[in-house]
Amino acid sequence: MPEESLALTAISPLDGRYHSKTKLLAPFFSEYALIKHRVIVEIEWLKSLSLANELQEIQKLSKESIAELDALGTNFSVDDAAAVKAIERTTNHDVKAVEYWLREALKTKNGITPTTPFIHFACTSEDINNLSYALMLKGARDKVILPKLSSIISTLSNLSIKYAGAPMLSRTHGQPASPTTLGKEIANVVFRLNRQKDSLAQLSLQGKMNGAVGNFNAHLSAYPDYDWESHSNNLIQNLGLEAIPYTTQIEPHDGIAEIFDCLMRINTILIDLNRDLWAYISIGYFKQKTIDGEVGSSTMPHKVNPIDFENAEGNLGLANSVLGHLSRKLPVSRWQRDLTDSTVLRNMGVGLGYGLLAYESCIKGLSKLDINLDKLEADLEQCWDVLAEPVQTVMKKYGIENAYEELKKLTRGQGGITKEDLHVFIRNLDIPKNAKKALLELTPHSYTGIAQKLAQNINK
Repeated sequence: MPEESLALTAISPLDGRYHSKTKLLAPFFSEYALIKHRVIVEIEWLKSLSLANELQEIQKLSKESIAELDALGTNFSVDDAAAVKAIERTTNHDVKAVEYWLREALKTKNGITPTTPFIHFACTSEDINNLSYALMLKGARDKVILPKLSSIISTLSNLSIKYAGAPMLSRTHGQPASPTTLGKEIANVVFRLNRQKDSLAQLSLQGKMNGAVGNFNAHLSAYPDYDWESHSNNLIQNLGLEAIPYTTQIEPHDGIAEIFDCLMRINTILIDLNRDLWAYISIGYFKQKTIDGEVGSSTMPHKVNPIDFENAEGNLGLANSVLGHLSRKLPVSRWQRDLTDSTVLRNMGVGLGYGLLAYESCIKGLSKLDINLDKLEADLEQCWDVLAEPVQTVMKKYGIENAYEELKKLTRGQGGITKEDLHVFIRNLDIPKNAKKALLELTPHSYTGIAQKLAQNINK
């Protein structure tokens, strides 16, 4: 069936409508990817056994044979995965099917064939699966998710610096508040995202290779004097993972849950950003660059809808729903294991897929933003009452009683005051001339504190 037809008949929009945007995750979370990573882990285990001099019954592999094994994993194809699935239809066991496929693939490799009885030696399926999933998630995080987040952060950083000095009316509780700059408000998001991105990058993924209940029972039955703990730890560390010493049959998935919890925090920050940008577009602080041929409304030709930010918000919510369930479910297993984690783990790509889709929409939306300085300036000019804050603060400095109450009486519920109204009030204050002069020179546009500096320094 042609790819377009598959997209049209797919049940999940991630594999259908949005396939072109989510296919970056296919090398990590598809069924093919899972089978390939299982093959790689089985190969790495066999290589490690061969290199252990104490395990005398296992033939030592030559450099050439090791290279052949590595190539088998590296070049593992979709057709190879299909062959594994064909075996699974007989075995009704996906990991055992990988083992049988490997044995078949290596039976003509004279230098490797004597080692094939040791494929999957002393392993439980979870030994292979937990390492496979950890490698898949690590690869997706490092090669797809972190670069996309970096792209968003870089775009926001550039906007923060570009608009560092663009004064803007703040709104707290939806009401006019002390002014800031547009660049500083964007810098707030950059700071939050950078902090979480660094956490995401530093989180380690754990793995185990210790048998059916985590005690090396089978390993020691064959080689009771061998240091299996060190052997297992070295293998896992060589894969770029953290070896976990205490497990039941399954790796407890706490590290995976930590990754998903961090991703949910990142996604929540982005929901906050997308909602704010939507609102700023709504009140005219941003215009959106138009694209030839693109339709906003099917009936209202004038409209340029903020659909990128709406799509991002919706998909971020879906991402967090899936990731939240994964985070809560995966660390919980009945006694030494049940299979509830198995079916849930297969949906890791769903959670990350909706996140990736949202990141793409967010990047697209940011690229279309065009600041409307006239609107920003007009809103500030209509809100001279926001200067009640500095006026009452200076009054308090010089011991004038009831400063807050006097400014409240002047401004609150008045529907706004004019520049002249405020200046009359200031001129009548019993404060030093220099302080009075400074207040009279203050405008809603200039009352921004260190906002510009903070925005300009966001990358320092």
